[in-house]
Amino acid sequence: MFGRFTARLVEAVPPRYAAGVALVPARFTDILLLDGSRLAAIAHRLKLLWRERAVVLPGCLLGVYNLGRGLCRQLHFSADVAAGEMTRAKGVLRAVAHDTLLIGDPLYCTADCFDALPTQGCWGLFRRTRQLSLHKLQRLSKHRHGGGCLEDWLVRAGSGVSSPPQLVGYIRWRQGGTRYELLTNVLAPARLAAAEAWALYPYRWRIERMDFDLKEVLTLSRIYAGNPNAVAMQVYAAGIVYNALRVAQGDVAEAAGLEPEAISPAKFSPKMAAACQSYVVTQQWERQVRHLNPHRRLRMIDWRTERWASVAVPVLHIECRSGAHRRRRYCPARRHWKSLAHVRGGRKLTKLS
Repeated sequence: MFGRFTARLVEAVPPRYAAGVALVPARFTDILLLDGSRLAAIAHRLKLLWRERAVVLPGCLLGVYNLGRGLCRQLHFSADVAAGEMTRAKGVLRAVAHDTLLIGDPLYCTADCFDALPTQGCWGLFRRTRQLSLHKLQRLSKHRHGGGCLEDWLVRAGSGVSSPPQLVGYIRWRQGGTRYELLTNVLAPARLAAAEAWALYPYRWRIERMDFDLKEVLTLSRIYAGNPNAVAMQVYAAGIVYNALRVAQGDVAEAAGLEPEAISPAKFSPKMAAACQSYVVTQQWERQVRHLNPHRRLRMIDWRTERWASVAVPVLHIECRSGAHRRRRYCPARRHWKSLAHVRGGRKLTKLS
């Protein structure tokens, strides 16, 4: 259901997000962001976990975010928290359209991943991990950019032990002691220049924001079920609601003359939910009135003029982060975790559901 609903949205909704790099998506079929995360621990109030000493995690997610449309294009739930993210990401590649650009964190920056991309006709842009060895072949460009020095090299990545060495582009930006390094298999500057790649990669944070909205705004941080199948139902239901909200957020921003990213999902979601509930109630009331007065010509209220049908745009504006960051308290018990599917009795629940 999530897949069919999202596919219809992709066909109906034009790209309205990430306007700052609008020229780059026009050269590819899609620009997708990849990231994996774990769901929050389940409270031991669940009867199944009373005798369990370990921290029990309900599962892990692998999200695929469509940069231009602002949608969760794919969402994969695994009840096994120990499932490898790279293995699940290779499964995602089979459903990705040809000539798609994938952006990911250093986990995906491996010779094995670059070797898998051409088989699906895809491209990659990943931040370099120091574990991946590079052999410089040729420097393509070097110039000042963004207050620092931007270099573009043609390199051979990988040692050839686990997979063949890959010919990729190495983009490095330096300013004093600050350094950012990117690797990509897009070697044609006409499709993705070094400056464009350096400006595009910070948009990878959008998928981190998507994970936050799914867990905090749509309450995936609280699991309301005691078996993996029911947890998966909650995950995909949250994904459907998230995509619907993103489309509505784009419509509201376009009507107000704003960028969609200027609206806070945490502020927009409760306002939208309250307006939808009120609208459904008024529609039911109007239908009942028409049914009780079949031969009368009725003048109904224009619900768009009611207070609950509108909100001031400044109320929805996103707030810039202050200088003080809240540090999350670390719990040593999280080192000893267990998947809900591997808890004694969890397999029986899975079979019964």
